[in-house]
Amino acid sequence: MIDQWREYKVSADASHHIHQGRPAYQSRFDEVLKFHEPGLAPVQDVSGAYHITPDGLAAYASRHIRTFGFYEGRAAVHSEDGWFHVLSDGSPLYGECYAWCGNFQEGRCPIRLPGGGYYHIRGDGSAAYGVRYRYAGDFRDGHAVVQRDDGKHTHVDRSGTPLHGRWFQDLDVFHKRHARACDSGGWHHVDMLGKPLYGERFKNVEPFYNGQARVEGFDGSLLVIDESGQTQLELRRASQSQLEGLSGDMVGLWRTQTIYAAVELGVFECLPAPAQEIERRTRLHKSVGARLLRALMELGLVLRDEKGVYHPTQRGSFLKRSHALSLADAARHWGSEAYEAWAGVAQSLRSGESAFEKQRGADFFDWIARRPADLQAYHAAMSSYARHDYRELANAVDFTAHDSILDAGGGTGELAFALLRTCPGLRATVMDRPEVVKAARAPADLATRCRFVAGDLFQEWPVASDAVVLARVIHDWPDSDAVRILQRARDAMPRGATLYTIEMILDDSTGDGGLLDLNMLVMIRGAERTAAQYRNLLAQAGFDLLDVIETASVSSVIRARAI
Repeated sequence: MIDQWREYKVSADASHHIHQGRPAYQSRFDEVLKFHEPGLAPVQDVSGAYHITPDGLAAYASRHIRTFGFYEGRAAVHSEDGWFHVLSDGSPLYGECYAWCGNFQEGRCPIRLPGGGYYHIRGDGSAAYGVRYRYAGDFRDGHAVVQRDDGKHTHVDRSGTPLHGRWFQDLDVFHKRHARACDSGGWHHVDMLGKPLYGERFKNVEPFYNGQARVEGFDGSLLVIDESGQTQLELRRASQSQLEGLSGDMVGLWRTQTIYAAVELGVFECLPAPAQEIERRTRLHKSVGARLLRALMELGLVLRDEKGVYHPTQRGSFLKRSHALSLADAARHWGSEAYEAWAGVAQSLRSGESAFEKQRGADFFDWIARRPADLQAYHAAMSSYARHDYRELANAVDFTAHDSILDAGGGTGELAFALLRTCPGLRATVMDRPEVVKAARAPADLATRCRFVAGDLFQEWPVASDAVVLARVIHDWPDSDAVRILQRARDAMPRGATLYTIEMILDDSTGDGGLLDLNMLVMIRGAERTAAQYRNLLAQAGFDLLDVIETASVSSVIRARAI
């Protein structure tokens, strides 16, 4: 019977195929997979992996480590030399070997290069386009999902051209012209232009089925919604009401102050230990140690074993002062001076002035400069954030085009260190206030390529450069001061030089960055800004904005040219 292999089923032990309840052939294998067009199935035995015909015989002589099903007349195989595709006679489709390859769908197949990087190949094995991605998926209805180095995803067509130019944290292929997408707010559905179908975000969503989809809310609810986001049916009630959720947000101070107290008392330096030992070593009142540790457990910062000993969780370990990315000093900052300033947020919103400055009678940087211990703690906190956030920056932006850079307002130099370690031919100058430079030191392995100079961002800079970095500097200041700093940068740069401004970019459609923006107002009259606002500031100072490069961290790189 012609094509009876289409009726073959894999046996229960996966050693052969079954046809109408009986073995389809006499041979037995270590493993078989189902048959695919043109009537071949992947198998494995002591000789290796290969494909068989419907009578159980080898389709060709060669052997591989693993073989997979045929799709569009081509099958992926894994051999000792790497991954590639073979035709039905076992001959290679092309000469290359890859680190991995998928299956052909719609004349395209994703592959991964040995050094990393995905793209799609055509049916003859040639590259469908020149771009390399962090990841690339299968095509469906003419489009596939690709991921770039910062972790964001978008849709591309068969030539690799982005369909809509919108990027998401996670993304699915289109199903009936709608796709599941995830941004910072959560999961939702988008149309072919990448635009949300509705404003709500969910913990998870399913594809639409006849105009409706099942979704799970962050509150534990399970709903059926239509394409406008309207609830059609409640499948499960929320485990937490909207009132309870809002109430939890309103007592965020409990979390801030509990973490601050635990760090100030030295609780994390005592772990692991039982509650009684922590009470003794931190001089707590009898019996309250267990109460504090219970609160830290609720925050996911410690756990208690069966013997009553408390241990830091992976998250809680960041509060140990010995951690390479310790946030102990950050906890102090948010729990003390920043906490007190935030009590005046309503006043800042009425006046547009810094509540901190009103309370302390000086701006934050002048105030902390007069307190050496606080200054050291503040820069230790900022250094932890910088080491975390800037570690992938050199992968997002090619700094090898420059011989040297000027990191203006660069603090203790963590950004410069990260760039120097990834760009061996680069040299760096870090400029900051005298009291910061006095305490800064370059690591021994970078000492010959990094120097620190004292300078005032608002006065003529002591160093000129054709590559200037302003990392999280402009957000510290209101517009008028921000333009002054950018003008000083322009004065220190020749025409055509490149300015890299590293900042969070506000997104009015999601609200991302809104709380940090308020913090900048409350603490120092600064502001987070949209890309359009940065373009305007740069233009006032003599720069032309070239592009905005998203990174794997919360910050983006705003690249501009001196004109």
